[in-house]
Amino acid sequence: MHPRQFARETPDALALSMLNANGEVTASLTYAELDALSNRYAHALRALGLNRGDRFAVWKKNSLSFMPIYWAAQRAGLLICPVATHLSYDETDYIIRDSGSKLLITDGAVGQSRDVVSALQRDGQLDGMIFWSDYEVEGLPDFDAFAADFPETPIPDESAGFHMLYSSGTTGRPKGVKVSLPDDAVEAPSAVIPLFAALFGFSGTTRYLSPAPLYHAAPLVYCLGVHRLGGHVFVMDKFREETFLKAIEAHAITHTQVVPTMFVRLLKQPLDLRTRYDSTSLTMVIHAAAPCPVHVKLAMIDWLGPIISEYYGGSEGNGLTHLTASEWLANPGSVGRAVYGTVRICDAETGEILGPLETGTVYFEGESKFEYHGDAAKTKGAYHPTREGWSTLGDIGHMNAEGYLFLTDRKANMIISGGVNIYPQETENILLEHPSVLDAAVLGVPCDLMGERVKAFIQTIDGVETAGLDAELMAFARARISPVKAPREIEFVTSLPRTESGKLLKRVLLD
Repeated sequence: MHPRQFARETPDALALSMLNANGEVTASLTYAELDALSNRYAHALRALGLNRGDRFAVWKKNSLSFMPIYWAAQRAGLLICPVATHLSYDETDYIIRDSGSKLLITDGAVGQSRDVVSALQRDGQLDGMIFWSDYEVEGLPDFDAFAADFPETPIPDESAGFHMLYSSGTTGRPKGVKVSLPDDAVEAPSAVIPLFAALFGFSGTTRYLSPAPLYHAAPLVYCLGVHRLGGHVFVMDKFREETFLKAIEAHAITHTQVVPTMFVRLLKQPLDLRTRYDSTSLTMVIHAAAPCPVHVKLAMIDWLGPIISEYYGGSEGNGLTHLTASEWLANPGSVGRAVYGTVRICDAETGEILGPLETGTVYFEGESKFEYHGDAAKTKGAYHPTREGWSTLGDIGHMNAEGYLFLTDRKANMIISGGVNIYPQETENILLEHPSVLDAAVLGVPCDLMGERVKAFIQTIDGVETAGLDAELMAFARARISPVKAPREIEFVTSLPRTESGKLLKRVLLD
């Protein structure tokens, strides 16, 4: 289905609402308004010279116009490239240029937008093709004003568009995940929507709360999915613990999608705050994007009940696993069984298929094809050396005899200390169990004797005294895991460099 269908059948039904820091609705669009605005934007994109297959960048905070701009690209045969707003000037400049974007839509709420815009204008990039939307950028034309006089009816040459999302760049330069544009009609049903409905219970009555930035894959895709089913999307400007809980009660939220970092932050809140708001309207809490420590998920299930559903997949769209809370309780630590594609565990060196409980590279066997834009070597490295159609996201793991997948860590994160392979995720999970720890990151740093030594970066709970805490944490870890895996050094930081989707930017710590 397509939101245009609901614009015809239930035009006054609410499609999208923006929430402020208090969880209150500040602006909304009905399905009729969403459709009309998307059509106007599509006409504007055509008038600017963008045709099927062209790319354009959107560098915006969460706002009312974000989703209509996406749906305009989807009905104009364009590839929309959302850009993360936390990126530095150099990173943003790189993505805009690397993607080959012919247009940039930005806003003044993005801190570096003026610097990037000035640089693009200075060297002639995107000459006359930079607009602001929602929040003013001095000297730029307003995209909404430009589009205001175009028709609210469809453009005459509609074709289906899609997105080209860039990776989080956790270990290196972000890469654009490029897939072929659909050949289907604009209103053709999406193949993933029946899966959404079956796994998560999405429907026309869904009231979905999105607490994360729309430039990330999962928040964007879930909002799109709800719109394809006629539900109501509520978008927070940013994640705040109490606002999240308050919004669930105030708007009778039925579904939400979060990341483990949000779980941790919610659990670290005082008990009276956690229990202050009614969350019984929730029927499904979906999580993914980063590893979730077992003790954290257990605590969330104890709090909210068996409504927490987990999946594993990536922007590449090459496969998907899933499991319910009850399945997870029977297989703690698992990310589920395959529901799209077939999971294969292969030896990292030889590519040979491994058996149950043997650890290796996680591949998905299937028909999906993708490439990393402008990086043939990375694209080649994502595919199995001998098995046609098998691709990996770069994770290491194993399966049990029942086919449940367990992730060990990302291959790129592995530490080799004294010839021993160490996966930081295990050590990070242990450190997060300590009551003084709010967040933890573990990585290998150069060591003349061991090659690499294990170092932990720790963000403590507010008000915790760090004097002597490093020795306490190292002893805490050694008592629970092999001393080889325990940190030899600890550095306390005010915050860890995470994306707003919860992914840890270890390259920043290494730098």
